[in-house]
Amino acid sequence: MEKRQRMKIYCMSDIHACLASFEEALSKVTDHLGDEDTMLLLLGDYIHGGEDGRKVIDRIMQLQDNYGYEKVIALMGNHEEWVVEGSSTIDSMFGHSYDSFYDEDNNDDCYISWMSSLPRYYTEGNTIFVHAGIDECTGSMWEWETSEDVFTSKYPAETGKIEGLDMKVVAGHVGTAEISGDKFFHDIYFDGESHYYIDGTVLDSRVIPILMVDTENDKYYQVTDSGKRLIEPYEE
Repeated sequence: MEKRQRMKIYCMSDIHACLASFEEALSKVTDHLGDEDTMLLLLGDYIHGGEDGRKVIDRIMQLQDNYGYEKVIALMGNHEEWVVEGSSTIDSMFGHSYDSFYDEDNNDDCYISWMSSLPRYYTEGNTIFVHAGIDECTGSMWEWETSEDVFTSKYPAETGKIEGLDMKVVAGHVGTAEISGDKFFHDIYFDGESHYYIDGTVLDSRVIPILMVDTENDKYYQVTDSGKRLIEPYEE
């Protein structure tokens, strides 16, 4: 994927068919998307969990049509991958009643095609954006050595310095409550080294955290109703 210098990248992840929470998060972002130096990057898992999987994808498609596919980029998550592979309806172990995207009555070919086309990662400046993670043992060779399933399904989440790679990783997939060990924590988790995790477990919190990456100055901010604040390491 072609790289361009951007100043501000707004990021969200793990929407899980919660349209109201997605719209609330978008209300803090869409006014900025008309700016030349701004884009929206969605990190996967748009479906399964809530009631509005198709509506969430419709909204993303609308944003891409309105602002352009280079301004609104959606990455593939493991839930989209399951649908593309045709296995989404067998994963009842997660406790959700998964809506099948292979329902002939809903004419879902367009959704399947859209999900099939989603890239697995995106890089800009000093940052790797991905749904789940990369193969950190490969250092600077991560782009060639990471398998497709690691991009979408890596578990557990890794923390600390990535040896041999002077970049940050922004990912979702694993809830920050789990990563922090605090069941009430649903904000952005920064480990103080190489990782920012932004899955706020929307099915519990009803909130989708927003990360804004200033790639020109290598700064990472959380966006809230009151503005933005520089993200400090979780332990601090």
